[in-house]
Amino acid sequence: MNADGSGLQYFNFEKPGQATWQPGPMFPDGHRVLFLSMEPRRDGPGRSFEEYYTQTPTHLWVHDLESGSLEEVCTKERLAPFITPALLLGDDRILVQVVRKQVGQIYSVRLDGTDAREFTKAGEGLPYGLSLSPDRQRVAFHLASPQGYQVWTSDIDGSKRVKVAAQPGHLYFGTSWSPDGRWILYVDCIDGDDPGHDWADVCLGRADGSEHRVLTSGQAMWFAATYGNPQTRGGGSNVPVWTRDGSILFPRRLPGSKVAWEFQPQRPDVDHFNRDYKPELARGGTEICRLDPRDGRITALTHNNPPAWDFRVSESSDGKQIVFCRTITGESPAIWVMDADGKNPRQITRGIDDRGADHPRWLPQLP
Repeated sequence: MNADGSGLQYFNFEKPGQATWQPGPMFPDGHRVLFLSMEPRRDGPGRSFEEYYTQTPTHLWVHDLESGSLEEVCTKERLAPFITPALLLGDDRILVQVVRKQVGQIYSVRLDGTDAREFTKAGEGLPYGLSLSPDRQRVAFHLASPQGYQVWTSDIDGSKRVKVAAQPGHLYFGTSWSPDGRWILYVDCIDGDDPGHDWADVCLGRADGSEHRVLTSGQAMWFAATYGNPQTRGGGSNVPVWTRDGSILFPRRLPGSKVAWEFQPQRPDVDHFNRDYKPELARGGTEICRLDPRDGRITALTHNNPPAWDFRVSESSDGKQIVFCRTITGESPAIWVMDADGKNPRQITRGIDDRGADHPRWLPQLP
């Protein structure tokens, strides 16, 4: 859809046997997108998420936004039924996450699936949250290792690895490179105090591993976004993002805020959600903020009365607009757009039949 809400259209690929679709990386040409589809999930009642989810067969496709074509890729020499796109390295090579027997690792493969090369080793942890440096020579990622969630950088083949952030009791998550390629942006969640990972602090680390800085305090950022009611529940991790001028956008917690979906640490997590809906306990919300890492100054861009939950923010390529999600307790989220200074906020869609819309992303301007 256009940023003013016009031109809305839904993808309908009509491929049999595919239960869900989601967009992945954009190709350098600006009009091709890598999509991931999944067959009906193998986990569910009586089958744990941890054991059975990654037994679900997946498929990767290249979709041309201009011509409408859809071509399945990574079909040759498949490494496992469950393969997901992690990072596009160029026109013909991609990093994919592969999970076999509950062990995940990253491989570098050609777009057709051949010439598989290990990027990480089996057993060292599950790597995800990958990002490519501006010069396309280095990769940043977080590693869910036996020693905890850590942030690393490496060459695009996985060599010359550098540790950026790692500390017991701290869950470092999500990576993105600063526009000048010198810093990695990520978050820090205190896992022991917050088993549901609702909140985190915004952090920076030098790409060469020489410095780690915590830019917020008190676990100020909404990390594990949860929303909806028992019929429309949803969520997913929030991460802060860079702007073109080197500032940072993130969803900041209002004092005393609490989400409606309360995590239940006393019982086994069988669905990767493990929360009970308690709207009567919910209070507060979040606001989209701009943070200047040079002086620590934070400017709120959204304001809601009564409070709402603003999240999933990013800046347009020309730096003039910002897209984000907004929801209120018990409702599904909508996509909103505002000017870069926070002025002129407007809702542009609530999704199919107003059932909710999430994970907005800017696309290049097409002819």
